[in-house]
Amino acid sequence: MTSARAGAGTEVHSAVGRYDDFYEVVGVKKPGGKGCWCMSYRDSRVPAEGRPRYMQDLCASEPGPGVLAYVDGVVAAWCSVAPRSTYRRLMHSRTIPLLDDRDPWVAVCFVVRPGYRRRGLMHTLLDGAVAHAAAHGAEVVEGYPVEVDDGARVDVTSGYVGTTHLFEAHGFHRAAATTGRSGHRQRWVMRRELAGG
Repeated sequence: MTSARAGAGTEVHSAVGRYDDFYEVVGVKKPGGKGCWCMSYRDSRVPAEGRPRYMQDLCASEPGPGVLAYVDGVVAAWCSVAPRSTYRRLMHSRTIPLLDDRDPWVAVCFVVRPGYRRRGLMHTLLDGAVAHAAAHGAEVVEGYPVEVDDGARVDVTSGYVGTTHLFEAHGFHRAAATTGRSGHRQRWVMRRELAGG
């Protein structure tokens, strides 16, 4: 899938069969280094040394753990998108509510590599995440981004969840407030119903 929003030469692909590219964007390169490996919402009980293998296994079969954006064939960004039921932390969350008995797909985390930021790749990723979810039968897609004032900037640490403006630009609506915060900013449940859902 290509996206004109981020410019020619930009594509989004499922992470299935692309663990090495996932590692390039999200993996911890420092020997002995610890990091999220995009496991914080999935299952933070998995020890740091077990996280690479866990994600490698997820990248080995459908539907995979998310999507990757490429610029001129080079992996540039990542979005974790999967059914909410596969994210242990979300299923047990006291701050982000379950709205109904459906199992929404959730775009929960965005990572853009240095050198590729400020090119609109989060828009490209969100388009790709929605398309990926739809291709796997999702009825509804959610995100839990932060509320940001017009023109305000969000730091990388707080902005990994996206912004309400980002989600609104892609047809999502505010479905519910949460008691969650990222960087001291209010987070919302943003929803987009998919055709046939």
